[in-house]
Amino acid sequence: MDNLKLRRTAVALVANDKGLLAMDESTPTANRRFAAAGIPQSEESRRLYRDMIVTTAGLGACLNGAILVDETIRQQTKSGVPFPHALEQQAIIPGIKVDAGAKPMAAHVGEKLTSGLDGLRERLRDYAKLGARFAKWRAVITIGEGIPSRSCIHANALLLALYAVLCQEAGIVPIVEPEVLMEGNHDLARCAEVTEATLHAVFQQLVLQGVLLEGMILKPNMVVPGQDSPTQNSAEEISEATVSTLLRTVPAAVPGIAFLSGGQSGEQACSRLSAMNSRFRGRLPWALTYSFARAIQQPAMNIWHGKEANVPAAQKALLHRARCAQAARRGEYTSAMEKSE
Repeated sequence: MDNLKLRRTAVALVANDKGLLAMDESTPTANRRFAAAGIPQSEESRRLYRDMIVTTAGLGACLNGAILVDETIRQQTKSGVPFPHALEQQAIIPGIKVDAGAKPMAAHVGEKLTSGLDGLRERLRDYAKLGARFAKWRAVITIGEGIPSRSCIHANALLLALYAVLCQEAGIVPIVEPEVLMEGNHDLARCAEVTEATLHAVFQQLVLQGVLLEGMILKPNMVVPGQDSPTQNSAEEISEATVSTLLRTVPAAVPGIAFLSGGQSGEQACSRLSAMNSRFRGRLPWALTYSFARAIQQPAMNIWHGKEANVPAAQKALLHRARCAQAARRGEYTSAMEKSE
């Protein structure tokens, strides 16, 4: 395990007020979003869509890394450049999603475990040869009546740690993603409670399994009320709850925390991240940045609509949303930026 290489890559992923783009939707998820946008659901449509993303001029000014999927890391742009190389041409580090999705957990109704450890060592070696320098594994924690259980939290924490140590063995930086879902009517305090318990369990397992904390990135949810909660807190209240939870749970050795958007709109995700950085910048041991998917991509997908003629307008929208996220990283995002496009 090359500790220096891992450290340098992890720092590079959160450097220079930039963030990450999660373009790692599984085929079923991509097809579902394409269907909603009236786009044909095919491998070629997915390739053309991701071609539109990676060839957006100027994207490297906002992004340090982009997360691909197995299909995408093996594909090429229209000009014949492999997607990982096209990203590197913009100084964007290629990454890869390696989990096989969350599946129902035996004897635990409403809870899930993430699969994908079988053969992971070999797959990581292949992905490294294809250009991946970091990876991602997502665990799903649901808040509901009587859940999450301790069993679910601890089992997912162990899987995240086993994945992370295999990544580091292969010279790949692991992004550790324990996501407490927004679905439900729980309040902000309940989300904070579950997020804190989850992160405590995750870092306990990471340490037990010998993961180099300086060579990883955490990708958590923000602490937010459930989407059906009657009380929807302000960005300032969410920033306070999120940072307080992270300070209780995340070791200072971790170089960066890259938030998922998790179903938030682009404006919500940016306003909340911006509030954290404007209030706490310079007072925290780790960088607070973004690893957004829909919060950056959705307007571009809606504009693109599967048509070549719409690519320039879609790329303009994509770049605008990436710049909004970067402004949030700096603590400078305002809703007026949404009207400027």
